[in-house]
Amino acid sequence: MPLKLYYASGACSFVPHTMLELAGATFEPVAIKLHKGEQKNPEYLAINPRGQVPVLTDGDQVITQIMAIVAYVDAKFPESGFVPKDALARARFIEMLAWMNNTVHPTFTHFFMPDKFSDDEAAQAAIKRYAAERYRKLMEELQAQVTHAHVDGRDWLGGVHCGPLDAYALTLLRWGSMAGINPEDYVDLWAHVQRTAQVPAITRVMERERLKLNWYQPV
Repeated sequence: MPLKLYYASGACSFVPHTMLELAGATFEPVAIKLHKGEQKNPEYLAINPRGQVPVLTDGDQVITQIMAIVAYVDAKFPESGFVPKDALARARFIEMLAWMNNTVHPTFTHFFMPDKFSDDEAAQAAIKRYAAERYRKLMEELQAQVTHAHVDGRDWLGGVHCGPLDAYALTLLRWGSMAGINPEDYVDLWAHVQRTAQVPAITRVMERERLKLNWYQPV
């Protein structure tokens, strides 16, 4: 049975989605429309009781969570070189992926879905405002990571090829544009994201998910 990836357009599932395309894998992409509540359907909850994306299935095996799926796809397609083999470089890769997933990503969740953290409208507004301010600082930190990689002679964040860290950086900056952050304020990061979007496999995923790279609108 082929691999099957359950994804939501524009969500963090973009990361494994691009990995599978970059690897030239045979897989079935299955779109889950979060705005329609499809993640709460009994059929989907039978696959992932948490009602989250992404989910990767390989035959009867079900893998959830970005960190686990990235590791699994890397092991499944070692020739793609997604995760460095050198011990220190591998640790640095995991360090950055974890930071993106457990710090930057949740900060955007506070902006995008403040109702998950309070049922009080005034509190929700405060959470959203603070998260947007915090997110700007995190974009500065992400830009510093990109700048350091380029100064260090690395074209991509995780190695010699475009990979999951670059796809996640694209996703995070794209989300920032939805939060009123102008990506052009982060020159190196914005240039890196635009170059990532031009990689054919990344372009195919963006077209499949119908993604717009920049949502920023000047006030």
